[in-house]
Amino acid sequence: MEYEGILLGMGNPLLDISAVVDQDFLNKYDIKPNNAILAEDKHLPMYEEMTSKYNVEFIAGGATQNSIKVAQWMLQIPGATSYMGCIGKDRFGEEMKKNAKDAGVNVHYYEDESPTGTCAVCVLDGERSLVANLSAANCYKVDHLKQPENWALVEKAKYFYIAGFFLTVSPESIQLVAEHAAAKNKVFSMNLSAPFICEFFKDQQEKFLLYMDFVFGNETEARTFSRVHGWETDNVEEIALKISQWPKASGTHKRITVITQGADPVVVAEDGKVTLFPVILLPKEKLVDTNGAGDAFVGGFLSQLVLEKPIADCVKAGCYASNVIIQRPGCTYPEKPVFE
Repeated sequence: MEYEGILLGMGNPLLDISAVVDQDFLNKYDIKPNNAILAEDKHLPMYEEMTSKYNVEFIAGGATQNSIKVAQWMLQIPGATSYMGCIGKDRFGEEMKKNAKDAGVNVHYYEDESPTGTCAVCVLDGERSLVANLSAANCYKVDHLKQPENWALVEKAKYFYIAGFFLTVSPESIQLVAEHAAAKNKVFSMNLSAPFICEFFKDQQEKFLLYMDFVFGNETEARTFSRVHGWETDNVEEIALKISQWPKASGTHKRITVITQGADPVVVAEDGKVTLFPVILLPKEKLVDTNGAGDAFVGGFLSQLVLEKPIADCVKAGCYASNVIIQRPGCTYPEKPVFE
């Protein structure tokens, strides 16, 4: 099988500004643990404050980009993955290009005059909370996707992954890729990504849910999705099942819902039934931070999916990848995976 460009991701490339902070800092900027939000005006000074007050690390991030990089790392097949998103023509943008190249991902960035987007990763007791200032990432245009050299990546790919965060940026681009996947019987997957996406971008999310063959998310996002849709259940297994049974645009692939729950088992719903898969438990003292854990899970999962492995193997690879990532700062990994 030809693996070059088999997996394509589209999303918001962000430079993570990561630091271990204190509760006062979280309170000052009204940041809740284990959440992901878009920066408002009140948050803008926090980036400067983090850099001056704490020991910060700059790590190339963005949810989809993290997942694609992890899938590439797990696959160890040169050029298997591609990625599109928008960066600025600045130092951070150059950093991003270098990082992606080092990761072996074939990136086709759209470059804008705005500064490259950043994401404050506030770590306290190992839990992360994200505040994204999209900036250039918010400027992605569907015209870039339509350019022949970029659309060629879509034609070549057999699997697509887009985090829900991209719904706020370019639904037109998602539409083109989703329709292409349905027409060509390719596999289209997205992520619930954050409670605010389920809540405030409900209509867009529903529109693309029709096309999703795989829906990823965590327990908080799943419960928010349930509440927003008036399902009156907090039971993650029930919610995963209901999402998997949502109508579909194309009948080629059944929909599979995959919900992670931190240290609790991964919930997989397909064909009207739910299977639970235990995760690899980690002693608390080995936990560095949870930033990128969900992204890494998806990356590991997709790495086996494109190899046409059974779902159980995909979940196992997802759990392996996230276990590696939470023992390191940000979404970073050693040179080679040791996954059997």
